[in-house]
Amino acid sequence: MASKFGMAGGIPERRVRPVWDAIDSRQFKNALKLSTALLSKYPNSSYALALKALILERMGKLEEALSIVFQRLDHLDMATSCYEYACGKFPNNLELMMGLFNCYVREYSFVKQQQIAIKMYKIAGEERFLLWAVCSIQLQVFCGNGGEKLLQLAEGLLKKHIASHSLHEPEALSVYISLLEQQAKYGDALEVLSGNLGSLIMIEVDKLRIQLAVLCLLFVLQAGSLCGNNLFAPWDRGKGRLLARAGDYGGAADIFQKVLRLCPDDWECFLHYLGCLLEDDCSLPRVANSPSSQVSTSMDCKHRHLADDVFDSRISRASEFVEQLIAEVGSDSVRGPGLANLEIERRKLIFGKGNANKLMEDLILYFSRFGHLACFTADVEVFLQVLPGDRKKELLEKLGKSVTSSSTASKNVLGQHITLFKIRELIGDMFSLPEGDLVGFAVQMTEMYCQNLPLSKDLDIQESVYGEEFLTMTCNVLVQLFWRKQHIGYLLEAIMMLELGLTVRRYVWQYKILLLHLYSYWNALPLAYERYKSLDVKNILLETVSHHILPQMLTSPLLVDADDLLKGYLRFMDEHFKESADLTFLAYRHRNYSKVIEFVQFKERLQRSSQYLTAKIEGSILHLKRKANSIEEAESALESLNYGSDFLDVSNEIQSKKLTFNEDLQLRPWWTPSYDKNYLSGPYEDMSHHPRENPRNEVKEAEAKVTRTIEKRSLLPRLIYLSIQCASSSVKGNFNVNGFDSKVSSELKSLLECYANFLGLCFQDAAELVIGVSCGQKSFEVFSSNLIDWMNFAVFLNAWNLNSRKPNSSDGQAFAINWQVLCSVLEQCISAKISSTRPLLSSPGTDLSILIQLVTEPLSWHGLIIQSCVRSSLPSGKKKKKGGPSEHSNTQLSNEIKNSISSLYGMIDQVIKWLEEQTDKPIDGNVDILLSSLAREQNDDAPGKVVKILENLVSSVNDIEVGERISQALRSWKPADAARKIVTAQGTALTEFLNICESKAKVLQALKLQI
Repeated sequence: MASKFGMAGGIPERRVRPVWDAIDSRQFKNALKLSTALLSKYPNSSYALALKALILERMGKLEEALSIVFQRLDHLDMATSCYEYACGKFPNNLELMMGLFNCYVREYSFVKQQQIAIKMYKIAGEERFLLWAVCSIQLQVFCGNGGEKLLQLAEGLLKKHIASHSLHEPEALSVYISLLEQQAKYGDALEVLSGNLGSLIMIEVDKLRIQLAVLCLLFVLQAGSLCGNNLFAPWDRGKGRLLARAGDYGGAADIFQKVLRLCPDDWECFLHYLGCLLEDDCSLPRVANSPSSQVSTSMDCKHRHLADDVFDSRISRASEFVEQLIAEVGSDSVRGPGLANLEIERRKLIFGKGNANKLMEDLILYFSRFGHLACFTADVEVFLQVLPGDRKKELLEKLGKSVTSSSTASKNVLGQHITLFKIRELIGDMFSLPEGDLVGFAVQMTEMYCQNLPLSKDLDIQESVYGEEFLTMTCNVLVQLFWRKQHIGYLLEAIMMLELGLTVRRYVWQYKILLLHLYSYWNALPLAYERYKSLDVKNILLETVSHHILPQMLTSPLLVDADDLLKGYLRFMDEHFKESADLTFLAYRHRNYSKVIEFVQFKERLQRSSQYLTAKIEGSILHLKRKANSIEEAESALESLNYGSDFLDVSNEIQSKKLTFNEDLQLRPWWTPSYDKNYLSGPYEDMSHHPRENPRNEVKEAEAKVTRTIEKRSLLPRLIYLSIQCASSSVKGNFNVNGFDSKVSSELKSLLECYANFLGLCFQDAAELVIGVSCGQKSFEVFSSNLIDWMNFAVFLNAWNLNSRKPNSSDGQAFAINWQVLCSVLEQCISAKISSTRPLLSSPGTDLSILIQLVTEPLSWHGLIIQSCVRSSLPSGKKKKKGGPSEHSNTQLSNEIKNSISSLYGMIDQVIKWLEEQTDKPIDGNVDILLSSLAREQNDDAPGKVVKILENLVSSVNDIEVGERISQALRSWKPADAARKIVTAQGTALTEFLNICESKAKVLQALKLQI
């Protein structure tokens, strides 16, 4: 036993001994449980991993044991080779063949999966192996490697098996139905469901409950969640959907009507029912495995040109049925029938036969029953869209009167008030109000939050505080006031208020996201990053939520934090891709075949994620930024990136496989609907609608821009490497050794042509534009939209031109750009950005990121090129002939390099002086400046009223009234703390930027001494 513990890899003996005791006593299940727990505590321990593999081997699970070992060694290909060899030696061994199938699953080799699964089916005749083969065929089709013939093959295999053995599992029937649907054989699918195989649903309840999630996936995915405990509703939904797809709308409507009687709150089922009655395209249930499971609520529903009398008859049938449902349900806890009435009125309006007054009456009735619920606004959003603007305002007035006259319980009245303000936001009423009314609403919502705090007295800290939505909506109003009046007091007030909300309850993610964006806008990025980390984003949320902070971090001076953020995201994605295969094989083993397809499609979607590609590319560029002060370290970084060659394939991948955009943009504040758009950065627009009213076009434009940006940025590592090589070879005495120099120059020109195309010009025109700006022939403003990209292009163009100007250059083309021209353009950029950058404290929204990017990208790449030239110009120990043209050329180039170093040093020094001016101001003085922006007068619309209400709340707080926890939290809030945090965070960001600039200045000074 001692020898066992002697190699425990640093794990304490008390943790290892119970595992070995269980192994020695042959209690392998217990040993596996203990070893799994041990591995969770020591995930990087080879000893713990080997111990688990040993236990699996003792349990007879050889393929799992081998899988663990090969995966840890990162040699899964070796596992495949071993299993292929073993299966060749023992061709009828099912255990070995299952292990080989597992290997193919890990490699996503769908064709080989199909082949080995069919072999196992022929040997054992088991239904599961046939379904493994069918799933493998479906995956080939889903992933674009097959078509109709493969589906026919799968259908033929199943039919042959059914003829001889029938089917015995609900999942097998689910696979068969989905296969028929993929081929649009809806009639055949209906026949199968109605025949003997449909009896598979008549199985014992316990087994059905175990399989329920997977059994219902095919049918419930399009028709909503299961209602109640009715076990037949999923199958009825499936029949209804198949009837609809087959064109039997009447039969489908009857089936959906039956489901609604069993599940009256199944809203999506009602939409399918109404869609079948009216035969419209926007509500018909879609086929299985459709990319989207949402029912369209657009205004352009096509009712298949129904005649007026037919439409009247069918809509009347729907109304009568809904009235019956309301009478049968008789409960205020079921929202479905009420929503159904609203949807019927909406369809009438769309068809031109509706009455806006009737819709408004139904909305008011629905509000009286469910207006206190948080979901009310989302429920009625689509119905508000069909009302004219004046009717929306009339509805608001009527809803307001119904709240004022309400005599229900206080919590319900509070909920109705919240809903009323949400509807104001939704219809854009806030954007048409005068500033005085906006201030009044901000004060009113803040007062209501304070007055209702006693309702939360006995709540747990993790439970939502009653009325916490008021602070979110008040923040939106204050931000709009800032946009209108450009008074920083409103922004400061919003931040102070949200910080108080987090003091009361620190788990409100809505407050954190709002603060994150407010701090980012105010250039207090360290605070924004701190708020992001407090969200505790994990797992798949990294894909959907990190867009709130990632773009800002990539253009910030917080290089270490940005690197940590990217590494954390990429680590999760890479680990998920490794684990995805395990989950897929587990689904095969447990016969959850619909999950097999779901897992593979999910993995494919993540691999095509725009954010994943962005993170990989930007992570590499960030690595180069951090190493740019040393040419040796930068070259080592480039070597680890295969000199940028791997990223050149990204453009082809994007064109062949459409990118996916998984970011949840609905969580973003109204003023920044996407990462590259911020309404606050522009002048106030008199909006008559909410900014989110028509976001679809904006989203498409943003996605197209992201795609082009990824393609463009993927060229940078290779451009940097080739530019260094070209510049270095221009200094060396021996040109064009083995043709290498010519190939580098040609490839660099080709990439520059591609880069210029992304900037909207051909290579020739882009080069002439850079030269024209440098000599004053063209305005510097032509670069404004893509300043960083243009400066990168100029730096790489100069490096290429150095090589193309050589007498024996094979390129034969050169431009009038040189070191002096490049430095002139860069100097204009730096001077212009410094002069246009306003003080950060008094000017929120100042775009400091452009200046930061200028220093960390084009100036850094230019510095690397200079370093490579200086290194190449140093004596190599070989004697050269004096007085030749090569020596004269090198002397001239040496002088140009010296001047470039001096010019680049001057640019960096100019930035340093500006940064020192910004950071030399005393913190206390800056805090006082911020606090002075909050006026205390009560007779105007100046900021400060909301903070005054909160200060009164804190000063008069009562432990008995609001509870000890909330009381203590309120007393700990101090408005001045928020101002001090902003000033400190801005100073931290500027100091980081200053450190970057000073380190570059030191490198340039050292280069001066070398020449």
